[in-house]
Amino acid sequence: MNKISLSLLALFVALSVYCFATDTSQLRPPKGSRVAIMVFEDLQCPTCGHMAPILEEASHAYHIPLVHYDFPLKQHSWSWEAAVMARYFDTKSQKIGDEFRADVFAHQVEITPENLHAFAEKFATEHKVTLPFVLDPRGELDKKVRADQELGQHIKIEHTPTIIILSNTSRGSIEVTDPKQLYATIDDLVELAKAEQPATKTASTQKSRGTP
Repeated sequence: MNKISLSLLALFVALSVYCFATDTSQLRPPKGSRVAIMVFEDLQCPTCGHMAPILEEASHAYHIPLVHYDFPLKQHSWSWEAAVMARYFDTKSQKIGDEFRADVFAHQVEITPENLHAFAEKFATEHKVTLPFVLDPRGELDKKVRADQELGQHIKIEHTPTIIILSNTSRGSIEVTDPKQLYATIDDLVELAKAEQPATKTASTQKSRGTP
């Protein structure tokens, strides 16, 4: 293969990677915030479990929102059902929903499709919440999980966790592919937000699920 052919092949590969990269161009932080952390996560994903407290800590450290989106992967046997359960606990309170997610992450290795419901029942009892026999009779919670997943597919999410630092600065939103760069990326965008709009007050810390 000659040098020209090799160059064309390299260009093709580069363009292929670019085409399948996460599209952050249309993503913006929640209203009232200039910078936020966005994560597409799967409750059965070990790396998601590892990153969850790190993202929580970063959200509090910078006083910026942490926005969660469900993205259950096809190869995981119970993550979709767990996401629907988390949505149910969200209806009781956002705090209980987030505590359920944290509990699932902490006990991932123990959970199976067979014992997931018992795990959720135990959690519900401990939090004085009733877990109905039919959790989502109208499929509304399932639709919320699906809406998050469809958004992820639209912007070409291919793995979990996918972490994006949202900003409405001139740099836009940036995907963090190396967790070691999380704080540096937030630093850069927070400083840029201050420089571009110094009168803007830092938004208070808030949490939200991807689909209300």
